[in-house]
Amino acid sequence: MTSSWITTPISTDILRGALDVEHTVRGLLPHRLPAWARAQNTDGQLAMVEAQPAGVRLAVRTQATVVELDTLPTRYIYPGLPSRPDGVYDLLVEGQLAGQASVTGGDTVTIDMTTGTTERRSGPPGTLRFTGLPDRMKDIEIWLPHNETTELVALRTDAPVTPTPQQGRRVWLHHGSSISQGSNATSPTATWPALAASFGDVDLVNLGFGGSALLDPFTARSMRDTPADLISVKIGINLVNTDVMRLRAFASAVHGFLDTIREGHPSTPLLVVSPIYCPIHEDTPGPGAFDLAALSAGQVRFRATGDPAERASGKLTLGVIRDELVRITAQRATRDPHLHYLDGLDLYDKTDFAEMPLPDELHPDTATHRRIAERFAKQAFTADGLFAGRDSLP
Repeated sequence: MTSSWITTPISTDILRGALDVEHTVRGLLPHRLPAWARAQNTDGQLAMVEAQPAGVRLAVRTQATVVELDTLPTRYIYPGLPSRPDGVYDLLVEGQLAGQASVTGGDTVTIDMTTGTTERRSGPPGTLRFTGLPDRMKDIEIWLPHNETTELVALRTDAPVTPTPQQGRRVWLHHGSSISQGSNATSPTATWPALAASFGDVDLVNLGFGGSALLDPFTARSMRDTPADLISVKIGINLVNTDVMRLRAFASAVHGFLDTIREGHPSTPLLVVSPIYCPIHEDTPGPGAFDLAALSAGQVRFRATGDPAERASGKLTLGVIRDELVRITAQRATRDPHLHYLDGLDLYDKTDFAEMPLPDELHPDTATHRRIAERFAKQAFTADGLFAGRDSLP
């Protein structure tokens, strides 16, 4: 036990990547949607995932060799499904991964998928401890779990800390689905947006919401009001697997979403990204569902339940969405020279699936997250990339 602990209040001065914070009776809860937007939401799935701090990190400058962080996680239990692994915290020193840890304790929420009932139980905070850090002044980041609600309780070090000075990097604001949030990646800095941000030397604000990239107007308004130098929106998979709208509504909703972002960012480079390859929904509409045969064998897999013939009546598939996004971005680009399109198949396509299949038929694994990140960074962040303004439309 260190005898000279210094406790530093956890505040927005040392927090990066969150749009809001909630002061609870136990600590500080980061949110990735502002309070007014959360008040307009009635969906429990979105409420859960926006409070999971994908891309959120503590950033301090210190000479400390030991760091402790008390947190209170909330873990979700689904009876009948395999247990979810504990959230992972990544410690970076000068941008390089230097440690990983998880915490015990915390609250649990048990959701019975067959009855729809929910039971919540409270638990104690847990403590992360990182030791053996370099004995020199350095910049440290602690990336919070991308898939686990995390209340921040206390930060202790054996030397004073100050907020990491702004480095002058561009801010990249990204919105997408669970793939952008990081589903199936093994740690928060292994998600494709976190990796792409590192490759592109930009500061990430990740609004990837699992199951909830549904063109919600309050999400567009949140993006409109968030300072950013670069913006991307990855549109498609959740609109198919929730079966939330038809083609007629989709086109109008995309225009409205982009119009709203442009109200606050009239000339910011804006990149529209279509879905990566996902065989179950390429030509088959949703809704998506669990593969019950796989569940009976203790595996989580998804399947599409729609009928391909329903495309004629406006049901969405990934192929339909890609075609429509090409049309919409080409139309808008005639009056918006800072709007660009990136085909998701340039990030992960049928050939990639044959080599690196999606383990649950929907989400990439850690190695595939890296491949997507490398390709996105090359397409977007290089000197002649999409964010530099080169023409990308077909």
